[in-house]
Amino acid sequence: MPKGKKKYSERTKRHATQFPGVYQRKAERVIGEQDIVFDISYKKDGKKIWEKVGWKSQGYSADLARQIRNERIISIQHGEDLPQEKKKAPTFKDLAEKYLKWSSENKNRKGIEDKSRYENHLKTRFDNKRLDEISPFDLERMKSEMTQAGLTPKTVSHCLGLLRAMFNRAADWDMYAGPNPVKRVKMPTVRNARDRFLSIEEADRLLTELEQNPRTKTPKKLDDPRLHDIALFSLHTGARASEIFNLRVQDVDFKNGLVALRDTKNKDTRYAPMTEPVRGMLKRRMLPAQAPDAFIFTDSSGGKIKEVSNAFQRAVERLGLNDGTKDARQRVVFYTLRHTFASWLAIQGTPIYTIAKLMGHRSISMSERYAHLSPDHKRDAVAALAALGDQKTIIEIEGRT
Repeated sequence: MPKGKKKYSERTKRHATQFPGVYQRKAERVIGEQDIVFDISYKKDGKKIWEKVGWKSQGYSADLARQIRNERIISIQHGEDLPQEKKKAPTFKDLAEKYLKWSSENKNRKGIEDKSRYENHLKTRFDNKRLDEISPFDLERMKSEMTQAGLTPKTVSHCLGLLRAMFNRAADWDMYAGPNPVKRVKMPTVRNARDRFLSIEEADRLLTELEQNPRTKTPKKLDDPRLHDIALFSLHTGARASEIFNLRVQDVDFKNGLVALRDTKNKDTRYAPMTEPVRGMLKRRMLPAQAPDAFIFTDSSGGKIKEVSNAFQRAVERLGLNDGTKDARQRVVFYTLRHTFASWLAIQGTPIYTIAKLMGHRSISMSERYAHLSPDHKRDAVAALAALGDQKTIIEIEGRT
């Protein structure tokens, strides 16, 4: 919070009113708007009880608070039960400790990202607040402060997404039954569109690099070029990483030259034509005795892969593909392979509708971003394809749409 700006909360000092046991205090019910909240106190079984009555802006007054206090005292005198005292919600710190432990155990690398976002952006803002004290107005203020500090909409969106997930988990774990404040906050507009795609020469270099051992300075062939094969598959089919990790033996149809991609994002299945490099790679990886439901790509222990290895990014950096690139959206990452697939198709004159189908886009508007690729790019692509001949990076899908 900027210096010099006083922060009000429901814990500000109480002031006695003209009525015994009735107090009022200044607070912010809506950010930037001062209000007055009324409290009452009374004793039961020798114990002093404090109860919040309500806000002046809601129609409460000191006199109405006095009447409610009198009702409580009469109920106590007649041995009647008082309104069930509201159980205090846990603090954000309590939730964060539990959530981050769960996140580190279940979300792998994303668990590290969750911890970083919490410590950098959420901890000082919310740790001392109870969950029921975190309002949509608090989150709007956080959005504003983060934006003014020069943080990107994507960073703000990630923090709000983490908060939403934390409140959802609090409900699942019976820690908090109140509303999720993030549901009433508009997410910032994030421009995720990537313009950067690989040239055929860059793609060829990257695939060659991925065939080498990323942990040694002296290149040597790997016994299991798994990362190379995953990258090759994405580059030749436009598959998302999650679709590749879900690929099973039964999804491969060598007879018709098709691979079924289970679209985890849109909950749909599409069929990708096989290029010859993909066919050869799959035949090499798939064993005749494998069960139909066996994963084609597995981790070192034989289980399902959960995320792309950091070795991919190390290979990209060694090749200098991101040198001088400051805009994170234009950096080469694994998703760039999918974007490159679509860009190459557009350069070769493939209709946008066909690109949308091959990419698994629900709306053709999602593929229209590739329409800007110029005829000059097409000529360059044709020349490059002719020069490379049957190099492994060429995509041949004509007649297979």
